[in-house]
Amino acid sequence: MADHTDDRDVTCGIDIGGTKIAGAVVDAEGAIIDEARVESPATDPEAIESTVASLVADLAAKHPVTAVGVGAAGYIDADRSTVLFAPNIAWRDEPLGSELARLTGLPVTIENDANAAAWGEFRFGAGRDVDDQLMVTVGTGVGGGVIIGGRLLRGGYGVGAEIGHLGLVRDGRLCGCGNHGCFEQYGSGSALVKETREAAIGSSLLAKDLLERAGGDADAITGPLITAAAQDGDPFAIEQLRQLGDWLGYGIASLVAVLDPRVIVIGGGVSEAGELLLGPIRESFGRHLTGRGYRPQAEVRPAELGTRAGVIGAADLARS
Repeated sequence: MADHTDDRDVTCGIDIGGTKIAGAVVDAEGAIIDEARVESPATDPEAIESTVASLVADLAAKHPVTAVGVGAAGYIDADRSTVLFAPNIAWRDEPLGSELARLTGLPVTIENDANAAAWGEFRFGAGRDVDDQLMVTVGTGVGGGVIIGGRLLRGGYGVGAEIGHLGLVRDGRLCGCGNHGCFEQYGSGSALVKETREAAIGSSLLAKDLLERAGGDADAITGPLITAAAQDGDPFAIEQLRQLGDWLGYGIASLVAVLDPRVIVIGGGVSEAGELLLGPIRESFGRHLTGRGYRPQAEVRPAELGTRAGVIGAADLARS
């Protein structure tokens, strides 16, 4: 039985990741009251559903949870209930919302995980002072979400705003989605690592310090290692982040030409490089923006909510 000593309007946000499932009880102001994290049985869809239900039950036993929001990677239908396709879980036309509602006894809203994070930043983070926001998350891939006029852009079928698959280079690098030249093949953490490893092998003198950090093995170079080296002033690592920022700014300029947001929020693991990445993004964005010099230019800001943006956003979407 829930402990009703906490009478705030609280909902539960869930973020289903490849290795972890995070849950949080969130109030109407976006504050996390309680949270928990469990291992994700990513290869077993039914086990994921039962794990999420158990996590919700544990949190609801301590707080008067009124609804549940779930962020999941993949295509979610326009009714925010069915997972049409998930890249890392064997969900195909999976009625996840109705199944979790049956298991938890609570109303359940399913949302794309990047959309949930973008909504969290819009409501309670870096975009809370505007009505139009583009969020770009730079991690293993490129993700994000779009808010226009205070509403989350989902598209006619619910699967809009897949910004990582904006086509940047005709006949470019093959993407995991099956197309060539997608944004995330040039502006992601994976692209940063790939380019840096190749450059380190071909530019041994310039990359000497970074290679030493990696134990002399270019294959041991990782995104956090590049960021740490750049923060310590390594010119080679700084240049790799600059090149990544150049690609990101270029892609963002194309998105802004269509969406015209007031704020661009940069999140994801690679964003921890701070101004070493944000500075080049701003410079490249300004250089490639259509109508530059004759229009207001959106502000590029770092995300504020970190890894909790998804659970906060999912919880708030469940409330609304």
